[in-house]
Amino acid sequence: MAVLATGLLSALLLGEGIGLNLLVVAVPAALAAYFAARAAARRLRPWTAVWAVGGLALLVVPALRDAGWPSFLAIVSAFALGSLALHGSRSWLGMFLGSLGLLTSVAESLGWGARGVRDRMAGSRGRWGVVFRSTVVAVVLLIVFGALFASADAAFADVLGSLMPDVSVGDSPWRFFLGVLGLVGALAAAYTAAAPVRWDGLTVRPGKARGRLEWALPLVVLNLLFAAFLAIQLTVLLGGYDKVMAETDLSYAQYAREGFWQLLWATLLTLLVIALALRWAPRGGARDRTLVRGVLGTLCLLTLVVVASALRRMDLYVDAYGLTRLRISVAAVELWLGVVLVLIMAAGAFGAKMLPRAVAASAAVGVLAFGLISPDGLIAEQNVARYDRHHSIDVEYLRGLSADAVPALDALPEPLRSCALEEIQRSLRSSDEPWYATSWGEARARDILGDWDPGYRTRDCSGLGSGDNGSERGDADDQYDPYDPY
Repeated sequence: MAVLATGLLSALLLGEGIGLNLLVVAVPAALAAYFAARAAARRLRPWTAVWAVGGLALLVVPALRDAGWPSFLAIVSAFALGSLALHGSRSWLGMFLGSLGLLTSVAESLGWGARGVRDRMAGSRGRWGVVFRSTVVAVVLLIVFGALFASADAAFADVLGSLMPDVSVGDSPWRFFLGVLGLVGALAAAYTAAAPVRWDGLTVRPGKARGRLEWALPLVVLNLLFAAFLAIQLTVLLGGYDKVMAETDLSYAQYAREGFWQLLWATLLTLLVIALALRWAPRGGARDRTLVRGVLGTLCLLTLVVVASALRRMDLYVDAYGLTRLRISVAAVELWLGVVLVLIMAAGAFGAKMLPRAVAASAAVGVLAFGLISPDGLIAEQNVARYDRHHSIDVEYLRGLSADAVPALDALPEPLRSCALEEIQRSLRSSDEPWYATSWGEARARDILGDWDPGYRTRDCSGLGSGDNGSERGDADDQYDPYDPY
């Protein structure tokens, strides 16, 4: 019944878009998995509950935010957490395969579901007949009396129309596909909960242990290089950026942007170095363990300072040229990499048994936090604040943001406000989504803008927002492009 409810709700609710309806559809699918696991005598373990609750919490993001990019990231992460909840993996390989393992159960779940329905029907034909007849009678009564009450009272008809999905013949194939997709997905989740694949049974052999000198010498040299770089960074911090820019002939923005991406790659490569070093680390006894912890712990600590330096450089660049979607995204990734380094250091001190699940949980928390802070709203707020300070703003970029940015953009003076909000208002007017497919961010934008019409104010929006000194466009040899990854 839970699987059938998932398919029915998918067909009725998901046709108009994504919002609260995705969470509504996910609840019966989660119940189907719970009932199947209970019938298979599986116990609810703490980490299973963490993954399940985390996956459902991530589906709150599409209900709150109008922007599609954080919502897509949240939906993908919710799928991965749901798959982990069903499989219960704990190793690195098990966590990776377990996050995708739900896809491997689709084909087998169809036969399993058909056999289960056949057995139920064969064992209790009379009871199922009663349920079927009762359901048909209830539906007929609802349709007949609902139609009568709707025709008798316009207010009731309006409420009923806003609550019920608008199903038309033209989109029936699409709704049928969504219904099948929801039914098969819920059935696959139930089958996986009853008979999960034990991905932890697949193991990766550790690499051949190296001698202390062979293993430690390259890492010690790398630590010294990191220390030298950070010493120079400390000198820059104490001496001031103006002195460095004068000596290197770099502009303010060039100094900030030329370092961030290199430091981001340095962080990623350091994590790869740590993984390979652990694979070939010496394993002779307590002295080897102390050596590994000391060398890799020092490398993690130095890399954390590199992360802080990268974030500082991004802050400088954002202060000069504003916040964009790409910049806030890569800054969030860099911040999460710093969290991973902290977790690795904690694993070195207290044991690495929980490290794979801790890293996965930190990624899920990061995705959830990223969606809840409303990236588009934060981008708009930062750029509006920059305009208040420098009288410089890129309206062409801001008008491409989602409805989440409306509260901040609404504070701009005219005609900047109209130019920034024109595209968003046009999109809101052309959309007629039901309540269950409308995000809170879109509903709030509708409340703020209402029936507002920008009118003549948007006749000439080109060139608006640039400061008199051209600070938004950068120096002559440093042309600003809001879509430039730098």
